[in-house]
Amino acid sequence: MKINKEQILDSNKAGLENHAASFDFLANKLTAQGKDVNAIVSKLSEFQVAIPSWALGAGGTRFGRFSFYGEPTNLEQKIEDVGILHSLTQTAGAVSLHIPWDIPSDYAAIKEKADALNIKFDAVNSNTFQDQKDAAETYKYGSLSNTSKAVREQAIQHNLDVIKIGDKLGSKALTVWLADGSSFPGQNNFQTAFQNTQDSLIDIYKGLPDDWKMLVEYKPYEPNFYSTVIQDWGASLMLANGCGDKAYTLVDLGHHLPNSNIEQIVSILQLKGKLGGFHFNDSKYGDDDLTVGSIKPYALFLIFNELVYGMENNPQNPDLAWMIDASHNIKDPLEDLIQSLEAIQEAYAKAMLIDQDVLRAAQLDNDVVKCQEILQEAYRTDVRPLLEKARLNVGGVISPINAYRALDVRGQLIKERGRNTVATGL
Repeated sequence: MKINKEQILDSNKAGLENHAASFDFLANKLTAQGKDVNAIVSKLSEFQVAIPSWALGAGGTRFGRFSFYGEPTNLEQKIEDVGILHSLTQTAGAVSLHIPWDIPSDYAAIKEKADALNIKFDAVNSNTFQDQKDAAETYKYGSLSNTSKAVREQAIQHNLDVIKIGDKLGSKALTVWLADGSSFPGQNNFQTAFQNTQDSLIDIYKGLPDDWKMLVEYKPYEPNFYSTVIQDWGASLMLANGCGDKAYTLVDLGHHLPNSNIEQIVSILQLKGKLGGFHFNDSKYGDDDLTVGSIKPYALFLIFNELVYGMENNPQNPDLAWMIDASHNIKDPLEDLIQSLEAIQEAYAKAMLIDQDVLRAAQLDNDVVKCQEILQEAYRTDVRPLLEKARLNVGGVISPINAYRALDVRGQLIKERGRNTVATGL
């Protein structure tokens, strides 16, 4: 299925008048406050978030998985689904592939399909947390950290193969996430596991093309519940520094213990020029992979406040790789991704309303009350008309969820693919 321009225009007709009224009201208010509305809308229009290939089908838990009808069964269909999201939101202009779940059978054809939908290939993701068919070695007791040299070499080679696949597609980054760790005290020697991981990452790093980045992800627990080799941002930063200038830390919102100050982590990494990418999701208890902004929208806003400050004041930090990393049992995956994209844009827009110079002055004066008022004034602003304007300016729809349902996208996908499809990798 492909959404055409006529469908976009038809979807917008009924809401144009209300949008114009709400946008004019907000724009006049913000302009009176000294805000450059056009600049904010322009940045929103340019902001792109990659869609992970695994999020286009229904997710699951260790207890079960409930399939969603019309799921994409191959990479071509996954790219088509990203194209649908991008047509509606004009914010989902990239796809992040997971290997080996999504190895192209025809690279030229896949690139042609992606180009036709204005989709680029973002970071490629390796998989050493599952044993692959016909693999000589098992990752049951770890991969890059394993005590067995043969296992480590297999995991290293897989990452090098993933780089080659990504290079053919035009990707510029490799994301490494390890499930390595231990479930019981005494199972691993912490120092040996960490050093093995560092040595393995260095071998992978040597295979990076000159214009690539390595993104080192971290996670405090799961699937191992006593220790994780790369358990926090400090461990990730040490490993990245140990590799070289092209290696960076990747922050996943769900990969923190409860009440972690993620905005502080983000700020320090940008100051050190080592924040490479960002995975968006939300959580109540742990790595819940919930819809972005559905549980802690104010925390997301505070994180974006630091991101906006860093993007303006930390030229030593590279452009960031933005990606959603969520998974659901019970929602239509495409509707969930639309809601996530909206929440990300909303937090970004609100953060751009903050006058960083005024906030800085209040901080220097130790005016704690004014600092809070500055942040909450921005957070309480309904910025949805700005998001609508940004989408309209580049050919998107006023209300992506309403348009998705009015066009009966899921119904059309079921007609094309059937009811009993299961997305690859799930």
